[in-house]
Amino acid sequence: MVYERSLGSRASTILLKYWRQGRTTSRILRDEQPDVVFVMTPPLIAAIPAFWYAWRHQKQVVLDAHSAAFLHPRWRWFQWLQRWMCRRAATTLVHNDHIGRLVAEAGGHTTLVPDVPVIFAERQTFVRPPGFAVAVVCSFNYDEPLPAIIEAARQVPEVRFFVTGNPKHLDPRLLVQMPPNMTLTGFLSTAAYGGLISEADAVLTLTTRDHTMLRGAYEAVYQGTPVVVSNWPLLREAFPEGAVHVDNSPGQIAEAIRKIAGEATSFKAAAERMAAIKHARWVSTRQALAGLVGGERLRAATPGAVR
Repeated sequence: MVYERSLGSRASTILLKYWRQGRTTSRILRDEQPDVVFVMTPPLIAAIPAFWYAWRHQKQVVLDAHSAAFLHPRWRWFQWLQRWMCRRAATTLVHNDHIGRLVAEAGGHTTLVPDVPVIFAERQTFVRPPGFAVAVVCSFNYDEPLPAIIEAARQVPEVRFFVTGNPKHLDPRLLVQMPPNMTLTGFLSTAAYGGLISEADAVLTLTTRDHTMLRGAYEAVYQGTPVVVSNWPLLREAFPEGAVHVDNSPGQIAEAIRKIAGEATSFKAAAERMAAIKHARWVSTRQALAGLVGGERLRAATPGAVR
């Protein structure tokens, strides 16, 4: 995915940003001439150069459709375009059966990929404070129950919480409510983020939206770190062990953290077992996907190389 970082995520620059990203994507495709293009949606605009290239050169496109492509209010007006793309893609990668059914109803082919292995080539050392440390994976999006997380942190003052994400997206009214045991890390580099979720005692990431995979949770589990996640059916299925599922209320969040802290060794072992299971499943999924698009290089790809 091509991203124009200099233009940020502002409404005033969004059209210019998409235009520049589309131009850069088209240039890369023209220069490299791949047989198969993997492209993530949303944003749906990102897939247009890929389909244009594939149509002109008789190549294939594989869509990686995240939940927001179908569920986020911002993209609901463009469902006609998402469905059109799904029908013309070689397959659409989905992370749960609900999104898979939406793709099938649009006439598209689906490949279920709940998650892919996350390997951090470099990790920046996370300087641990004394006591139990929780990484809160956050982007300050509308579906994150941050008020409940803040209140939960207040209930466990002995625990330190490190909240990721760009603080400029944080409601100032919530900022002033944060207790002393919460620290805003700011937007972290990949190496710093990898160090944080690998060395924290637990990772907390929540959503109020059903049918949504929490990327921060499976990133953490692949590092053998236990997680606290929302109690949705998808997340119960994805994290049957090494995790505590909560109803997004402050009391349950605080109790989940106390539970992991009190059984740290067993939760750590369970998270490591889940990582091994997920790795094995990915190998099988990758082979099936390679057979579908006829990619010898994909068959030989290292885990995590296909996103």
